[in-house]
Amino acid sequence: MSAKPEHGAASPAALPRGIGNAYLFSTFNALSYQMVLGSPMILYAKSLNASATVLGIIAGMMPLLVIFQIPAARHVVRVGYKRFVYAGWGTRVMFIFGMALVPLAGWFLNSTSQLALMLFLLFCFNLSRGISSAGWLPWVTTLVPLEVRGKYLAREATFNHVASCGAFLLAGACLGSHSLPWHFALIFVFSAVMGAVSLIFLNKIPDVAVPHEERSGKGAVPWLAIARHPPFRKLLALSVAWSVAYGGISTFTVAYLRVGAGLAEGTIMVVTALSFVGGLIALASFASRTDRFGSKPVLTFGLWVWMAILVGWFLLAAGPIPARFRFLIAIELLMGFAYALVNVNNTRLAMVLVPEMGRSHFFAMYSVVTNLALGLAPMGWGLLIDAFGDRRYGGGGMELNRFSFFFLCALAAFGVALVLCRKLDEPRARDVDEVIRDVLRAPQRLWLRLFPRG
Repeated sequence: MSAKPEHGAASPAALPRGIGNAYLFSTFNALSYQMVLGSPMILYAKSLNASATVLGIIAGMMPLLVIFQIPAARHVVRVGYKRFVYAGWGTRVMFIFGMALVPLAGWFLNSTSQLALMLFLLFCFNLSRGISSAGWLPWVTTLVPLEVRGKYLAREATFNHVASCGAFLLAGACLGSHSLPWHFALIFVFSAVMGAVSLIFLNKIPDVAVPHEERSGKGAVPWLAIARHPPFRKLLALSVAWSVAYGGISTFTVAYLRVGAGLAEGTIMVVTALSFVGGLIALASFASRTDRFGSKPVLTFGLWVWMAILVGWFLLAAGPIPARFRFLIAIELLMGFAYALVNVNNTRLAMVLVPEMGRSHFFAMYSVVTNLALGLAPMGWGLLIDAFGDRRYGGGGMELNRFSFFFLCALAAFGVALVLCRKLDEPRARDVDEVIRDVLRAPQRLWLRLFPRG
C-alpha cells in the first residue's frame, strides 16, 4: 500500500488536509512560468528576429531537459520528495531575475547577443526544473488517494488556468500595440516575483514518506522491463504521439498570428488568454466525468476535438477563412478546452497505470519519454517551416504555405494519436459514446433543473 500522508485525510476518499497549498502553489507558479515559457517569451524572441527553428528550440528546451529526471529519480528517494522539489524550484527562480535584465541590455548588446544570452538563461532555468520535477508526480501520487485524484487534478488545473489567463491578460496590457524592451523586462520581473511567492506555498504542502518499496530498491534500475510493462508501454506510445502532434501548436499559432495574420503583440496575448477560459470550461464540465467514465474515453473525445481545431487553423492559414477576431476567439476557446481534457486525463491515467513498486522510476520514464518528444517536436516543426520557406502553392481559393502545411501535418499527427488512444488499457473505463451522450444531455438536464416540469 502507498504511504499515508503525514497530515492525511480522515477517509481514503477525501482530499488530504493542506492540499489547498498545492492549489496556491500552482496559481503563483503559473503566473511565473507562463511569462518565461509561454507566448510572452516567444514574442520577445520574435522581436529579436528569431527564426522558426530558434522558436522551436525555445519551446522544446523545457520538455527536453526533463531527461534529467532519469538520473535524478534515485536521488529523489534518498532526499525525499518535498526537499528535492523545493530546492530545484528555488534555483530556477534565480535565473528568471537574470532574464529580466536581458531586454535592458540592448544599449551594449545587439539582438543576436541578447537572444543567445536569453537562450543560455532559459537552458539553466529548464535544467533546474527538469531535475527537480522528478519528485513532483511521485509526491502528489503518494499524497492524494486514488479515488479522488481526478478531482485533485481538475481543481489544480482550474487554479492553473485562471492564473495563466490572468498572466496573459496582464502581459497583453503591458505590451499593448507597440512593445518596447522595458515592457518585456517588466513582465519577466513579475514572473520572478511570482515564482518566489510560489515557493512559500510549496513549502506548506504536506510532506509524505517515500514508500518502503521504493527505498528498498537496490542495484541497477530495470529500465527496459519498465518500458515493456504492457499497459505502460501503450500509454508511452500515446504520449509520444500526442507530444509530436501538440509540440508546435502553441508556438507556431502565436508565430502565425504575428507574421501571417499581422496581429499586434497585445492582441495576440488577449486572444491566447482566452484559451485558458476554454480550459476552465472543460475542467468544470469534466471534473466528475473523468472519475466516472475513466480517462480513456475522455482522451478519445479530446483528440477528436483537436482534429477539428487543426482543420480550423488550416482553413485560416490557407485563406478560405479570414482571421476575424470572433473566429480566433472560438478556436482559442476550443484549444484550451481540448488541451485541458488531454493533459489532465493523460496525467490521471499515468497515476492509474503506474505500479507502486518503482513508482519514481516509472514516472521518471513517463515524463522523460513524453517530454523528449514534446521537446524535439517544436524543433522539428520549426525546421520544417523554415525549410518550406516562402513557397506558396494556390488553387481554388486555397493556398499551401508554410503555416497551412504545418497545420496539415499536425492534423495527421493527431490522427495517429487517436488510433493509439483506442488501444489503451484502463480498468473500468467506459466507452467514448457514453461520454458524448452524457455531454449532449447536459443542456437538457440544466434546462430541467432551472425549469422543472409541473
